[in-house]
Amino acid sequence: MAALTPASLAAIARLRAYKPPLFSTWDRLPLSRRAAVLILLFADRRGDLRVVITMRAMTLRNYSGQAALPGGKADTLTESPWEIARREAWEEIGLPEDDSKIPAPFRIEHLCQLPFSFAKTALAVRPCVAFIHTAPSGSTSSTASSTVGESMIPKLDAKEVSAVFSAGFHNFLREQDEVREGQEVPGSRKDWYKGHWIPWYDGRWRMHNFYVPITNQKVSRPKRGIEEGEEIEDDMKRYTVWGMTARILVDAARIAYGEEPEFEHNSHYGDEAIIEVLQKAGRLGEKIPGGPDLTEPMAHGLCI
Repeated sequence: MAALTPASLAAIARLRAYKPPLFSTWDRLPLSRRAAVLILLFADRRGDLRVVITMRAMTLRNYSGQAALPGGKADTLTESPWEIARREAWEEIGLPEDDSKIPAPFRIEHLCQLPFSFAKTALAVRPCVAFIHTAPSGSTSSTASSTVGESMIPKLDAKEVSAVFSAGFHNFLREQDEVREGQEVPGSRKDWYKGHWIPWYDGRWRMHNFYVPITNQKVSRPKRGIEEGEEIEDDMKRYTVWGMTARILVDAARIAYGEEPEFEHNSHYGDEAIIEVLQKAGRLGEKIPGGPDLTEPMAHGLCI
């Protein structure tokens, strides 16, 4: 297998060195407003970085049938974002929480955390970035990268995940598919990206839509079969990654590669200014199960 490319090594180093700004508002948020996601990176056979993405089950209340990063809500006020992300990754894709239970030659390195994003369901979401090393500590080889999907993600929970796939990490800075020699993608390379601006809390938010090819990779499915009401479209050639998930991946790639995207984007990272204003205005109190999230009229009444 190839060693990590110079660009991949530099990206890992930048992420490892990144420190998000302090954000004390998180400590004042109730349990029901706290969440985290895991940006799980690994190297492919060429030494390029890829990121693990899931398709949420159709039976879920929120974001059913949508692409997402492994993650979810906090269980306790003492749970850190990294602990939330690791626990949810275990529940969703079978990634062991206990590092000692991760099979050799793999190991997980927690690289950094990104500024908080604000979910449509009014949650403060901390992205946590990690890298799956596939060689002993200190080595830059990616000797077992071809078995990451088979050995590191062996079990899926059909209650939450209907599929697990991956995408080229650097491609989240490009307007077209990045195609390596010998690779093919369905349709045109221009099918990769579409974007537009939407109103968002008295400002503008770039809605990114990435169409990830899945014909050139193995897509993992639940081992226990499909739940009632769940449908799998075997003829799909691309999965759509959009909304907050897409925004988080763009931010992460900007930091990792030290580049700005080819497409228009928000210049800031995350949504911490929005979260702070809402918290100070008393809009992020304890969520009532089944109750309404923040509404558009309420959002437009805020000045940020």
